Amino acid sequence: MLRTVAALTLSVVLVAPAQAGAAETPLRVPEQVGWGGAVSSVDPDASQIGIDVLRRGGNAVDAAVATAAALGVTDPFSAGIGGGGFFVYYDARTHRVSTLDGRETAPRAATDQLFVENGTPLPFAEAMTSGLSVGVPGTPKTWQQALRKWGSLNLREAMAPAEALARRGFVVDQTFNTQIANNAARFADFTSTRDLYLPGGQPPAVGSTFRNPQLADTYRELARTELASLYGGAVGRELVQTVQKPPVAPGSTRNVRAGAMEISDLARYQVERREPTHTRYRGLDVYGMAAPSSGGTTVGEALNILESTDLSKASDVQYLHHFIESTKLAFADRLRWVGDPAFSRVPTDGLLSQKFADTRACLIKPDAVLLAPQPAADPANPKPCEATAGLSNLREDAERTTHLTVADRWGNVVAYTLTIEAEGGSGIVVPGRGFLLNNELTDFEFVAPTAGVPHPNLPGPGKRPRSSMAPTIVLDHGKVQLAVGSPGGSTIITTVTQILTGRLDRNMSLRDAVAAPRASQRNAATTPAEAEFIAAATTRGLQAIGHTFSQNAEIGAATAVERAKDGRWRAVAEPTRRGGGAARVVWVG
Repeated sequence: MLRTVAALTLSVVLVAPAQAGAAETPLRVPEQVGWGGAVSSVDPDASQIGIDVLRRGGNAVDAAVATAAALGVTDPFSAGIGGGGFFVYYDARTHRVSTLDGRETAPRAATDQLFVENGTPLPFAEAMTSGLSVGVPGTPKTWQQALRKWGSLNLREAMAPAEALARRGFVVDQTFNTQIANNAARFADFTSTRDLYLPGGQPPAVGSTFRNPQLADTYRELARTELASLYGGAVGRELVQTVQKPPVAPGSTRNVRAGAMEISDLARYQVERREPTHTRYRGLDVYGMAAPSSGGTTVGEALNILESTDLSKASDVQYLHHFIESTKLAFADRLRWVGDPAFSRVPTDGLLSQKFADTRACLIKPDAVLLAPQPAADPANPKPCEATAGLSNLREDAERTTHLTVADRWGNVVAYTLTIEAEGGSGIVVPGRGFLLNNELTDFEFVAPTAGVPHPNLPGPGKRPRSSMAPTIVLDHGKVQLAVGSPGGSTIITTVTQILTGRLDRNMSLRDAVAAPRASQRNAATTPAEAEFIAAATTRGLQAIGHTFSQNAEIGAATAVERAKDGRWRAVAEPTRRGGGAARVVWVG
């Protein structure tokens, strides 16, 4: 009955998208509290579509897929059907957390020399804007599998509101305009991308209406064929043709390398259902995403390192000092050990063991800063206060992705992070299909960081590159206390850790924990931080200990939900980052 009712009401959304509800709430709000469920995303149109699904009887999974599909329309430079992601789901009936790995895979033709020419790694910018960088997309199959396992709608019903949004259009804001401007030189070098996003040679003006009927038609085709047209059919063949022969604009001087993806790579793609990572922190259960994401193990290890320190009683300086040092050490281990578990042994249990974390925590001194990069340690042979597994250097990665968080009236919760990697992905739109292809394969190491030392994150046939996405759900005695995630490349891990410690240890409100100025230490000599963090009085105390900071304009753009003691849901989004997010509940009150 629920599927029937939802299908009827969603058809109303499709034919009458301006129904009551869309204009009841200010476009961008950082927090709402109320009943019936909650949605938080970076975009108001997407959040409202998710709320409409909940309001009409859909569950958290239905709303998450509908919201994600809408973000593919309004936030296409961060995510979409040309990319992949990680879906974390809490079932209120069973009190279990489950995860789906929709990470992109390398084509079968890929080798560990994918990004090496004449013995030299390609410059990152050249690797990114190419067919070489495009992995087999996993996002559409993630939606399909999530709905089949836990949803009440089918794929057509869940995608219908986003199809309507793409067809009728949405109002261009400054963020959308700026993201195109940031990539104008790349976008202009591909005929399909130029025609879609640079009409008349310029980004669409702020305040204008942007429509993408090509994407609307593609959504309809994918839903109609239950994705067969992508994973082996006509859309897939067009995608492969684009990868193999990128539509470079006449006169372009860009060296755009072709990829070797085949239609068989699409046909064999599978979403993997994986056991979530789990750690205990302050008596709570923290669940996250396992490898090939490093989010769950690295957030979990950092929290375990902090477990032995009472952060609730620490000064602001000591709290931030321990937070920064914990992620420095956790990143050293992440970079050494985490990759695709189908290709190498990832010591998940060891990385998340409290015994191992304690051997790392004792390295942290209250009056000194650990030199960086710190060596990794071996979780199979932990030695107190001693790192023994060799140097582990940070490789910067892209900082664009998107995250959405959803809860429903029954208590089910979704934390879902999805991406096309860099802002604008590979820069290549599939001609006539209206969506950008990812550059996810640049998340592989181009060459082994240490010569002669095997590394888990080198390219390989069918392999999934390591990710930093960290969709996280926290349970208190089996029930959701909060769920959170963020975009931001490798800064995702530090953002999630900082929000969790701010909320759980420092008794900040969830809104304040999300809004707090951020720093992101990832095993480097200098800690990138936002201007407001650097200007704070506590930073002088950190500098006196030995910390050094470099300014980063913006770190992350988190969304979160939290269950209040009276049963209401609190949805929280960024107040200013990425122009501010959109927190919604079904019924405010």
